Amino acid sequence: MGKTLQVKVYTTPLTPEFSADGVLSRYPNFPDSVWNRSQYVLLPGFCDVHVHFREPGFSYKETIASGSAAAAAGGYTAVCAMPNLNPVPDSAEHLAEEEALIARSARIPVYPYGALTVGEKGAEKADLAGLAPRVIAFSDDGRGVQSESMMRALMQACRALGKVIAAHCEDNSLLRGGYVHDGDYARAHGHRGICSESEWGPIARDLRLAKETGCAYHVCHISCRESVELIRAAKREGVDVTCETGPHYLLLSDADLQEDGRFKMNPPIRSARDRDALIEGLLDGTIDMIATDHAPHSAEEKSRGLEKSAFGIVGLETAFPLLYTGLVRRGVLSMERLMELMVVNPRRRFGIESDGFSVWDLNERYEINPSEFLTMGRATPFAGTEVYGRCLATFCGGRQVYARGEAR
Repeated sequence: MGKTLQVKVYTTPLTPEFSADGVLSRYPNFPDSVWNRSQYVLLPGFCDVHVHFREPGFSYKETIASGSAAAAAGGYTAVCAMPNLNPVPDSAEHLAEEEALIARSARIPVYPYGALTVGEKGAEKADLAGLAPRVIAFSDDGRGVQSESMMRALMQACRALGKVIAAHCEDNSLLRGGYVHDGDYARAHGHRGICSESEWGPIARDLRLAKETGCAYHVCHISCRESVELIRAAKREGVDVTCETGPHYLLLSDADLQEDGRFKMNPPIRSARDRDALIEGLLDGTIDMIATDHAPHSAEEKSRGLEKSAFGIVGLETAFPLLYTGLVRRGVLSMERLMELMVVNPRRRFGIESDGFSVWDLNERYEINPSEFLTMGRATPFAGTEVYGRCLATFCGGRQVYARGEAR
């Protein structure tokens, strides 16, 4: 690294040793070729606690190799993979298949979740004790635990094991075949809507149970203002709760929807009022972290329009540029706060060590082009969006795991 380079480093409370000298001393073979501009930014490795890498079972959508490559391209050096797989990791035997794939092909650390219930069906507890030493936390993501008595039993078990429950909060009885937010766009275009209560109702139940049991409780992908209000109140009462939201919920509203499957995800993009409440939650500390809910599907599965396309979009390669452009550059959020949301808080909550960093040119402006992604998925509502911030390289575990221009 030459003396003429001007490098800015963002530090965080989690990694006080993070400095240009301190970081680069751990990477003695740091290539001079990375530094092809006069000004650069080093950012600590991001951590996403909510991704879907689809393997084992659905490798036509994504693999551990392609998903972790996409994560590295987005500046991530740790991700947590959800358990809606085949086989579902509901036992040590089933988990072993995923662990073998991670060991063989992951480019960065990939931490598996264990399922809460057998087959994620909500009827019988998974082998929580057998899984606990080998998983980052427990979740039935993709499905909400419908039974209150089952959720209470799961919380009691996870409390005893010292593990976090990461809950997909969705009341099936309130879905009524919906697939977009039950708001203005749905009514104007004749679509069936998903009401906000289908999310905040289970959150209210679970917060009461978390207070009762003392379980460490994390709420996945919150999307509506009522969820923010409930979690804010629970934190004031001392409930051990954290939560996440996604870039798409912070930057879009249902007014931005188009008749295209790349705008379909679960929970759905909601109203501008909900979006504003989420941003307020970021600013006051109610929302602890930003996760992508990276959920790739095949092109065919996302080509069926809003009604019939599969739920889910990709996001690992676009998250930071979108948030930096849409929130930091506009003065909504400080860079330091964004680093708390993408680095510090997720690692602290889930006990993930800080490692690695990425090199960014924050002045480069470009349009998001899904054909350039390393993920196998292509569906994003942000295709064609102009952003600032290009990842030049990512380093993790003492080696370079991504270099700009890497071909898929």
